[in-house]
Amino acid sequence: MFLELETQAQASALAVSPPMSPIAIRAYALVNALGLGRTATLAALRSGRSGLRPCDFPGTDLATWIGRVEGVEALPLPARWARYECRNHRLARMALECDGFADRVAAACEHYGAGRVGVIVGTSTSGILETEAAYRDRDAQGRLPRGFRYRQVQNTFALADFVRDYLGLAGPAVAISTACSSSAKVFASAARWLAADWCDAVVVGGADSLCLTTLYGFAALELVSDEPCRPADVLRKGISIGEGAGFALLERAGGGSGLALLGYGESADAYHMSSPHPEGAGAAVAMAECLGRAGLGPGAVDYTVLHGTATRGNDSAEDRALHTVLGPGAPCSSIKGWTGHTLGAAGILNALVACLCLEEGFAPHSLQTRRVDPDFSAHILLEPRYRPMNAVLCNAFGFGGNNASLLLGRLGP
Repeated sequence: MFLELETQAQASALAVSPPMSPIAIRAYALVNALGLGRTATLAALRSGRSGLRPCDFPGTDLATWIGRVEGVEALPLPARWARYECRNHRLARMALECDGFADRVAAACEHYGAGRVGVIVGTSTSGILETEAAYRDRDAQGRLPRGFRYRQVQNTFALADFVRDYLGLAGPAVAISTACSSSAKVFASAARWLAADWCDAVVVGGADSLCLTTLYGFAALELVSDEPCRPADVLRKGISIGEGAGFALLERAGGGSGLALLGYGESADAYHMSSPHPEGAGAAVAMAECLGRAGLGPGAVDYTVLHGTATRGNDSAEDRALHTVLGPGAPCSSIKGWTGHTLGAAGILNALVACLCLEEGFAPHSLQTRRVDPDFSAHILLEPRYRPMNAVLCNAFGFGGNNASLLLGRLGP
């Protein structure tokens, strides 16, 4: 089976010709259970402080752990954007206002014009928490409350609409909803938009917030752990659900230095509605295509940010895919033990943690992992690693076999 997968992956890499031009990452910002912004996230990763805690989300009675962002409840949207009011958009706004990101977008808007800056975001559940509340508040005839705003809060496009409106942009806007690969695939779409000259800059990102649908839904699938999740551990029990948001500003490189998207790869193996191909077939194709598009070989990858959900099937399949594409002993880790699995925001958070790794010469270890599954081939980091890096691979794999891989690196010498 490994030989068959290797052949598929090699064919996928060879099909990408010539390599893409790097896409510059001009700014980025994120919020998650570790804190608000890059400094707080990096400080937690360096100190070994997890953002997970016993589930205390209102309306739940589940023996699990969650990655809840502090302060969301205390930060309603300003009156100008009240029609978008929901937890998901609060998270998005918190990220947009971190690390000077909104100001960098404003400068791009001034330079290119509002109509030349696009928006591509990913989410899996959007503002479904508002819908849950609306259905609980139906009247005797079953009618939803008059103030419920499906278009502005629940529709998956609502996030793209809010981000575009909040940043004062007028370019094209799209929302991608492919489960947990949603906000990784935004980079691939942005690269195509820039290549097609639809835009001169693209705001990419995503947000997903805690809600009863995902907490009880994954519990019903018997995929949640009753302890902090332990990616790649021999005794892993399942996921810890989290929430978060992140955004990046992408432009054509045009020389200079800084961070860049070097390559992307996508696949859809459709093996099963909720389980990955056991040998990681689609994941391997996405990773190989990513390297092929970057014009780089496996040896160029310094570190991989795993999708690493801590479920038995997903972790095993990803390890097999990694073995197929990068070979044995590839250094890697998962951030899910730090932030929880942020579902539709997992791709953007992995990508932005990869940016931190490149800037800081630092790779976090796989927190909560005590004893790596002996069947695994990859080198799961159990201690942080400090060394300069030039290329970091990051994975995001969703239900239905929606797979995406990104290679982030540096511009210039």
